Amino acid sequence: MRKKFDNSSTLVDSIIQGIQDKKGKEIVRLNLSSLENSVCEYFVICHGESNTQVEAIANSIEEKVSDKLNQRVWRRSGRENLQWVLLDYFDVVVHIFQKQYREFYRLEDLWADADCQLVESEF
Repeated sequence: MRKKFDNSSTLVDSIIQGIQDKKGKEIVRLNLSSLENSVCEYFVICHGESNTQVEAIANSIEEKVSDKLNQRVWRRSGRENLQWVLLDYFDVVVHIFQKQYREFYRLEDLWADADCQLVESEF
């Protein structure tokens, strides 16, 4: 059974820190909470430049969230080919793409009604 995290914005902040630690690119936070029938409260989307970076970002997120919030990812997919890795934290879903796949799927456009915030890079 999935365990809902009490404060999704705290979880999102930890996820973003994990992405920034591995220099993930163009981090976007989509707030889906005001949309009817949304699949979760937030999407966090970013991309890496290689399989190695995508894997490092995913690992960093899982470590950061586990260390800071004692939360484990509920489901993960895409680790086999590392083109699009999805980490499901129940109310927050993280999408880590390689750049060309992000441009192809354009999730930000599919969820254009959501409140979209580009996160400033720390590097």
